[in-house]
Amino acid sequence: MAKKRKVGNLLALAVLAALLERPMHRYEIAAVLKERGKERDMDIKWGSLYTVVQNLEKHGFLEVVGSERDGARPERVIYRITDPGRAELEDWTRELVSLPEYEHHRFVAGLSIVALLPPDEVITLLGDRATTLRQVIATEREELAAQLRAVPRLFLIEVEFQIAMLEAEVAWVDNLRAELAAGDFPGVDFWRYMHAAGIDPGEVADMVEKGGFTGFEEA
Repeated sequence: MAKKRKVGNLLALAVLAALLERPMHRYEIAAVLKERGKERDMDIKWGSLYTVVQNLEKHGFLEVVGSERDGARPERVIYRITDPGRAELEDWTRELVSLPEYEHHRFVAGLSIVALLPPDEVITLLGDRATTLRQVIATEREELAAQLRAVPRLFLIEVEFQIAMLEAEVAWVDNLRAELAAGDFPGVDFWRYMHAAGIDPGEVADMVEKGGFTGFEEA
């Protein structure tokens, strides 16, 4: 089971990792994270960076080592990671790599209520999704190949994982679409009839939950 972290925002993880390189002020931290595309690896809300840095300092994971001023701009506080901060970063990394955790996915939310749409429309929509996924995969593979010419694979394995997940998704989408198109998906005939007859999918779902639905067998 995942630990309850003193600072649990994944942006804190990225900040600690960035400060392993050298002390930085908040604006430099943000620039480094954006340059490395960290918003693709995790859900980053840049407006919370100030609070995250403050909380990391509060809990002893960062410490102030100085400040600098550029012309008339406000003074910028420079932070570095502490030994407890490094220990927290390492422990957090072990947890993230070893413990599977359910992650909310917008596609899953759509699938959970897909009965609201007629199956023939769903077939078309799944085809659109598969086409988009293939385009994204092709782009990601091109970018990865270019990056590998300059960056060791060790520092790009998260991109490999993201591509693998996209490929698994497109394979699943293709399979579901093929089942629906061929009529092999269990209950697809009733699903189609339900929409043709104007039956509310919500009523059917309620009957299923109460154990009083036999429509799939009768369709």
